Amino acid sequence: MAAVMEFVLWLFRFVMGASVFSFLNVVIVRLPKEETVIAGRSHCPRCGRILKPKELIPCVSFLVLRGKCLGCGQKISLRYFVNELLGGAAFVGCGLIYGCGSLGLLSLRGWLAFAYLGILLVVAWMDWDTRIIYDRFHIGIFLLGILALWLFPEHMILERLIGAAAVSLPMLLLSLLVEGAFGGGDIKLMAASGWLLGVRSILFAMFAGVVLGAVYCIGMMLRKKLSRKDQFAFGPFLAAGLCLALFWGDALMAWYLSFL
Repeated sequence: MAAVMEFVLWLFRFVMGASVFSFLNVVIVRLPKEETVIAGRSHCPRCGRILKPKELIPCVSFLVLRGKCLGCGQKISLRYFVNELLGGAAFVGCGLIYGCGSLGLLSLRGWLAFAYLGILLVVAWMDWDTRIIYDRFHIGIFLLGILALWLFPEHMILERLIGAAAVSLPMLLLSLLVEGAFGGGDIKLMAASGWLLGVRSILFAMFAGVVLGAVYCIGMMLRKKLSRKDQFAFGPFLAAGLCLALFWGDALMAWYLSFL
């Protein structure tokens, strides 16, 4: 019986995370259009039909509807379903790594980490769609870094300040020397994240982002969908690297440095 209750509790946590990231799907779509993300009910972007509650169940509705609108039959982008899965996984992951509070949800450290992952999701998709990363997201990450001074005291202020500069300054210098090397949004994202994560994790995040971006670029070039002169959104790959760094950056960098 205890095992069943534990499973139900973790399932509830998964649903919580999926529901939050389902809302972030709305943010990703509406912000570039300068639409409100608070008011206005969810609707089909093609036929404008207001979605019913049964069409808004995270993960489940997409599978039941087979990825199509009930009204016009328009295909629903797979990204909505994937983002909801990622939200559930993120909430569960934060619970496993940072612990859960007295109410069975996340600890304060877990909530901070989950909030950061949510920001990274929005940043990644908006940069992919529009090549723009709004400053409000950098400010949000910076504010999380201030909270982290209390919640993650193992990272001292000096380490955070060095982290804010360790990657962003070389990126800035390179962008001044090579036109289009990095966008301003990418540089500010790494500066704010370095302040939040510290120097070791931000170095790992940059390494992981570059590797992931290179793999994507090579793959697209082999498929002849990119040339050497083409530019692509680097923010999503940086965001992926930052997600990895949040959970394992310090440990992996410590392991690497142990060989030096």
